[in-house]
Amino acid sequence: MFPILTQALAYVSRVCGFDTVDSFPPGHVHARTHWSGAHFDIASDLKPDQIERALCEKIANTPLIFSQIANPTPDMQRVILGMIGTRLRHSAAQPLDLVSLLVNAYRSPYTREVLPGLRAAIEENNGDLRSVLDFLGESGSAFGVIDAAPHQSGLKLVGR
Repeated sequence: MFPILTQALAYVSRVCGFDTVDSFPPGHVHARTHWSGAHFDIASDLKPDQIERALCEKIANTPLIFSQIANPTPDMQRVILGMIGTRLRHSAAQPLDLVSLLVNAYRSPYTREVLPGLRAAIEENNGDLRSVLDFLGESGSAFGVIDAAPHQSGLKLVGR
């Protein structure tokens, strides 16, 4: 009787969000992603997309917490890439601490590549932070910047 009661209580606790989770549910596309429950307080009643948004918010507020996530999702990595891009544009200091977080995340073969060639750049340079930063700088899309040639619409101004 006692095991049945504790299982029921655990189920109710999870459904009501009183319990916390430290990974996405089994079978989810990011099921290998998990995080330290001590650093993230994610309620168990959240849906996977809400969980990911909550984690991304926490990373945006405290970037070094990214190190507490194993196999971060591409969206989580994009938060770090965005912060690297912002620091490069607005600061003289290089964001090697943030690049280090990405390099460490790619030590796992299960981390999904957010940018084509990023894993190869890390492995090719043995994780050298400046080389990885150079790769990210060369890849304009790394920071959400799209380089495009101006497009001419072919419209003529009337009266000129």
